Amino acid sequence: MQKYCLALDLKDDPQSIDRYIKYHQKVPEPILKSIKEAGILKMEIFLTGNRLMMLMEVSDDFDFEKKARMDAENQSVQEWESVMSTLQQALPWAKEGQKWVPMQKIFSLTE
Repeated sequence: MQKYCLALDLKDDPQSIDRYIKYHQKVPEPILKSIKEAGILKMEIFLTGNRLMMLMEVSDDFDFEKKARMDAENQSVQEWESVMSTLQQALPWAKEGQKWVPMQKIFSLTE
């Protein structure tokens, strides 16, 4: 099992942040299903200010490119992502078109 930590910003607007939180309090079943089918075993999203951090534990065969292809073919995911993108903004150092940016682990007490 692998772990990933990714970051993304929300628009620095209290209404956008509130909407994002509310959407994630009741994620539609087709979205949850697509996450699980991609090999994501656990996912948590944390918020401070307008910065998001997502922790994922994934199966050994998980692949970000495969997940992107699956998402592109899933109408429910495309609709969800369309709404989420109205609330999100890329990190200043993100590549063109990149949403979630992988974070580098620099410390671990357990290792």
